[in-house]
Amino acid sequence: MIYKLLKKPFFGNFMVKWRNPLSETEKKDWQNISIHSKSGGLIKGMFAKSKTKNVKATIVLGHPMGKEAKGYFLKRDYTNLLRENGFNTIVFDINGFGESTHGNFSYFEDITAISLKAKELTPDLPIGYHGISLGAMFSTVTFADDNHKYDFAIIESSATSLADFWIQFPFAYKTLKIMNFLLPKYKRKIEFQERIKEVKHLQSILYIYSESDTWVPVSMGKILQKNTNVPTEFWLAKDAQHAEIMKSDDKNSYQNRILEYLNKEVVKVHNKM
Repeated sequence: MIYKLLKKPFFGNFMVKWRNPLSETEKKDWQNISIHSKSGGLIKGMFAKSKTKNVKATIVLGHPMGKEAKGYFLKRDYTNLLRENGFNTIVFDINGFGESTHGNFSYFEDITAISLKAKELTPDLPIGYHGISLGAMFSTVTFADDNHKYDFAIIESSATSLADFWIQFPFAYKTLKIMNFLLPKYKRKIEFQERIKEVKHLQSILYIYSESDTWVPVSMGKILQKNTNVPTEFWLAKDAQHAEIMKSDDKNSYQNRILEYLNKEVVKVHNKM
């Protein structure tokens, strides 16, 4: 309960009862999954197999802030895009969002936990990750954890630090400053632009940003890219709002870039086997 109260200045409007946007027929393609996270939350997700005969990899999708939680990817057709092109897909709720129970602020533990579940479900396949905004920021800490199971990743619209993101929201920013003062070790642990220097196991990262994003400018992505200790690529949308490239004129180019990257990385994993 204490963490639920502490989260309200940041996420209070978004932690609501989750509604599945899928039809009853569509739900039949999905398997409900769950795993306990070191954050203290029970992480709830959904797994769907590829629609193709030859399965290339399993891709985990980490959602941005919002009431939709894991439904973000279902409503914007990310899951169909992946499944129609040979990828199993997992969507999940970060603790306190959607169907996942509340844990602490260590959301990176949830991203690590769901990677373990992905490997359990598909032990012989590469595991990829695509995180957007919130789901991207905390993945930078996950990737520094020796226990994660991801082979490659897409980091989209991640800020360089929590302070750099929340400074645009005065009350949340003031609350964050108090928490940082009280918990200096934890603050250092989740400095995204620092932890990205410690990436483990990933063979590469694709960074995706938008020139029109007023919340997370391209300059933040360039800082993360510069600090990354594994090979990187960078793709830039021209005219998309924060975390909404799928609703922009760049949609087709964006989808093509994602698939191009994933297909290339899958081949690299198989070549190492």
